[in-house]
Amino acid sequence: MSVSLQCALSDPHLDGNQSAIQRQLAISIQASSAQSASHAPLNLGLVLDHSGSMNGPPLTMVKAAASSLIDQLTPQDTIAIVVFDHQAKVLVPLQPVTNAEIIKGKISTLKPSGGTAIDEGLRLGIEECAQGKQGRVSHLLLLTDGENEHGDNDRCLKLAQLAANYNLTLHALGFGDHWNQDVLENIADAGGGALSYIETPDFAVAEFNRLLARAQSVWFTNAYLHLTLLPGVRLAELKPVAQVAPETVELSVVQEGQDAIVRLGDLMLDTPRVILANLYIGAQGEGEFPIATVQVRYDAPTLNQTELRSASVTVNAMTQAQYQPSPDPQVQHHVLTLAKYRQTQMAEQKLALGDRQGAATLLQSAARTALQMGDTGAATVLQENATRLQAGETLSERDRKRTRIVSKTTLQ
Repeated sequence: MSVSLQCALSDPHLDGNQSAIQRQLAISIQASSAQSASHAPLNLGLVLDHSGSMNGPPLTMVKAAASSLIDQLTPQDTIAIVVFDHQAKVLVPLQPVTNAEIIKGKISTLKPSGGTAIDEGLRLGIEECAQGKQGRVSHLLLLTDGENEHGDNDRCLKLAQLAANYNLTLHALGFGDHWNQDVLENIADAGGGALSYIETPDFAVAEFNRLLARAQSVWFTNAYLHLTLLPGVRLAELKPVAQVAPETVELSVVQEGQDAIVRLGDLMLDTPRVILANLYIGAQGEGEFPIATVQVRYDAPTLNQTELRSASVTVNAMTQAQYQPSPDPQVQHHVLTLAKYRQTQMAEQKLALGDRQGAATLLQSAARTALQMGDTGAATVLQENATRLQAGETLSERDRKRTRIVSKTTLQ
């Protein structure tokens, strides 16, 4: 097992007649294996909303989804289940999955009641799972169908950041149409996980299974990208680095001299994390020259090893007196992915300010971008919402949530 690292510029050729040239550097990182391997031991936490609004099919299907997940775990895995309404409690203390029927029996006792306090559920979930992270890959699944009416949203974000610091990857699942997409997206982004939308109860089992499969594909954790820029090369000042796969997220950069350091989190088999860095390259003279070196630092929890390093990769560019463009199609696709996300974000900001026509125009631009990259599902959602706004209609909560999801990833 090792780390696979591939780098490509949006166009490695530079025009020698320009003093500074903008390029996007795509960096694809994933765990790689020469042989088929079973998953690393998992340390899973479920943090489940059972407030009164979950009454009926929603809670019934969440219990079925949680039970289905338990059936797929083994005695090498550990599980903790925390439930919350306006308070939180530990339903299943952290334990190995040696008797799935007992655990599922406890899940079956859940009944709807009370309001919603997401932060209390998160706090207990982190406390439980933090006890079992040694030697395992740790993931938390937070599910809610409502606003954090009895809690503090700022505290949720701080707890998500704490989870990431503990190497607990945190996924946020919004159930139905009345959860706060800004809060859950912030939680998922800060926690290094996915934002999921369960539109109807029937989708719950499939979404739990998808996130379990993602957790089972992780072998390395706590990964950091080290991007060393050579003289004459710099990062863009505004939004210099973003992740574009498996979901789109704006990333923070810590600058140490010429080194830009970015937290990646988990590294998965078969599913790369793709990072897009926006660079400005100064004039270097004609010919090929290095612009950056890239390396990844990571932990291997199952081997109890930390601070491991991938091989270092050097990225080269070539200055030409007679510039011949050589665009990389895959990097261009990544650039469009980020453009779709940012156009949709700007549309939502316009809509929040009451500028319906401005929002519709940006959604149409995002739809065209999605079509250009072959994401027809996103294009349909974005264009339909743009048409509704142009017709003077109000976007429903479902429309808004589908817009947010398709901006971040490809619609499943």
